[in-house]
Amino acid sequence: MEKVVQFLKDAGTYYLATVDGDQPRVRPFGTAHIFEGKLYIQTGKSKDVSKQLHANPKAEICAFKDGKWLRVAGELVSDDRREAKASMLDAYPSLQSMYSADDDNTEVLYFKNATATFSSFTDAPEVIKF
Repeated sequence: MEKVVQFLKDAGTYYLATVDGDQPRVRPFGTAHIFEGKLYIQTGKSKDVSKQLHANPKAEICAFKDGKWLRVAGELVSDDRREAKASMLDAYPSLQSMYSADDDNTEVLYFKNATATFSSFTDAPEVIKF
C-alpha cells in the first residue's frame, strides 16, 4: 500500500470517479494518506462527491506519472472519528485553513476491498490488493 500512496503523492493529482444515478462523475483530488493501515482520502461532506459516495460507495481513482498509471478500485467507507480526520489534516496542513477535525464538514474515507493496478505501455501490470 505504501507504493500506491507514494505514486499518488508523486503524481500530485489523481482523478476520483463516482456514480451519480446512472452518470459517472470524475474530479481531481490530491489527498492520499495511510492511517491505521488503510488508504484514506479527504473531502467535504457538503460536496456532491460525498453524497454520491454515501449513495454508492464504489469508486475508482486514477493517476498518471512518467508514462505509468495507477488505478485503485474499491469501496470508500466514511470514518467520522476525530483521530482519522486529525491525522489527515496533520499530513496536509494546507487543508487546515478550510477544514478542521472538529467541524461537521470534514470527511475522511478509506478504501475497502481495494485493487490497485500499476500499468504502462511497456511493462506487465502489477496488482496489489488491500
